[in-house]
Amino acid sequence: MGVEQPSLTRYGWLSIFAAVSTIALKSYAYWLTDSVGLLSDALESLINLVAAIIVLFVLGIAARPPDDSHAYGHDKIEYFSSGAEGIMILLAAFSIAYTAWERLWHPMPLQKLDLGIAVSVFASLINLIVARILIGVGRSRHSITLEADGKHLMTDVWTTIGILFGIGIIAVANRFEVSLNLARQLGMSGWEILDPIIAILVAVNIVLAGLHLIRRTISGLMDAALPEDELTVITDVLDKFAASDHITYHALRTRYAGARRFMSVHVLVPGDWSVQQGHDLLETIEQQIMAKFDSIDVDTHLEPIEDIASWQHLATDPVDQACSINLKGNSSA
Repeated sequence: MGVEQPSLTRYGWLSIFAAVSTIALKSYAYWLTDSVGLLSDALESLINLVAAIIVLFVLGIAARPPDDSHAYGHDKIEYFSSGAEGIMILLAAFSIAYTAWERLWHPMPLQKLDLGIAVSVFASLINLIVARILIGVGRSRHSITLEADGKHLMTDVWTTIGILFGIGIIAVANRFEVSLNLARQLGMSGWEILDPIIAILVAVNIVLAGLHLIRRTISGLMDAALPEDELTVITDVLDKFAASDHITYHALRTRYAGARRFMSVHVLVPGDWSVQQGHDLLETIEQQIMAKFDSIDVDTHLEPIEDIASWQHLATDPVDQACSINLKGNSSA
């Protein structure tokens, strides 16, 4: 049984608004200060804009109901979005690292730091608010696209905080005419060596975020099982019915695709039950499981508990071998 998902595209537009706003603000901050750290921050926001456009496109497709060509819905397209975003995050990180490395060996003085910091703080507040909204909606609606986009924006927020911390030290140090011997050796005046160093550290942090996102994307495309806590919710319902000596289950399979979850299970009942009895039991099981989730497709298969054919695949199926102890304890076969 499937449930059509309401469109989340308005959050895609919100992400685009945040990206355009922060690109403008951070580019202005870079123009004011000539800080490679702030340049790296602006480049990451440019990646955010491209990602937000992809998010908007993907969310529109994911909201479409199942059709003849896509009987299980369109939710899985979200993983293409999160994968593309992960790759773009890595590209942004390498661009930042390259620019910072060049500035490390070809230093330039920074200027108007106070104003540049103020502009960047305002841009970071926009990202923070939008990121919390996207992560919250992504988790409540089980959209990896929105959650990934929100976490990307949070990475941007932490990037900005790190950069502003370093630039703030530079501003204070320069005001009191403090200097480092290493900086002098590289031709820099004062603490300005922190600018490219912090940019490189930011790039490393962004690489880790991108790799994590790509790992989650691969997991979704490989039809990984539902998380342990969600699987427990399902088995708790099934175990309640399997407490009877005349009913048990096996062949439980789960997976997820974007916001939608899927599961299938074989339910074994006495062979002399009527079709109506079996149907009523499966309907009850399905309804109780569906009541526990916002969106889940439940596929149940009825089998006679006395028939040896109902149990034959247990010997070769590793998933069912894991639950064979439970089956032996609850079956009368």
